[in-house]
Amino acid sequence: MAAAESKIIARRKKFLEVKLPILETNIEVIGENNKEAENKTIKLDLTRYLKGKSVEGEFRVHIRENKLVAEPFRIKLMSYFIRRMIRKRISYVEDSFSIPSQESMVIIKPFIITRKRVSRAVRKTLRNKAKNWIEDYIAERKDQEIFSDILSNKMQKPLSLMLKKTYPLSLCEIRVLEIVRPLQPNEIPKIKPKVKAEEKTVVEALDQYEEEKVKEAEEEIKKTQKKAAKKAKEITEENPQESESQEKKPKIKKKVEEETK
Repeated sequence: MAAAESKIIARRKKFLEVKLPILETNIEVIGENNKEAENKTIKLDLTRYLKGKSVEGEFRVHIRENKLVAEPFRIKLMSYFIRRMIRKRISYVEDSFSIPSQESMVIIKPFIITRKRVSRAVRKTLRNKAKNWIEDYIAERKDQEIFSDILSNKMQKPLSLMLKKTYPLSLCEIRVLEIVRPLQPNEIPKIKPKVKAEEKTVVEALDQYEEEKVKEAEEEIKKTQKKAAKKAKEITEENPQESESQEKKPKIKKKVEEETK
């Protein structure tokens, strides 16, 4: 007897639209239906969305109201971006720790570069201050808000302003942020009440940041002017004959004009 023929039914796959609320855009993934696409992971290069800052994001697809929505669970600053920012005669400070948000346990890795080389004590102070500030910041927020604040730089700017009181920085970034696991209800940290006098809005912090930048630019201009004046003095001291001859030239011209008259 001839062997029974088995039929293979091939289902046609199609492009499914996935919404990315954090980037306010849509992408497409290949799949048969929404159920098959659920819990899939998507890796995206976010450089063009973040005005040149090289970040790689990993998203997980969920079904929300019969629509596919991708939410980030890990973002990472590219290593070549960090290498590009590192210069000679500087110090860098990095750290890695797990902290709870209002929804999940997350791993966060801050990365800080100082303007000049600093001692170990200064690096330790910067590391501890950054850790304490980040712990308080993340404990009060939900996961998607934290990702959004990091991608839009709303988290790094106030952190940088706070750390600049210890030592001037050239870079203050979050190198890695990753969701590890969801929290149990008893693990969620309680939000501490804030003292109004000590509160500062993000707008005030940004204004202060801009003022500092203007002051730094003015100081640099003054330094360059002083250097130029110093060099001019050195040149005149090295070649006094040339400077005397230049002073005599207009006098000679005046004498010639008087004689011709």
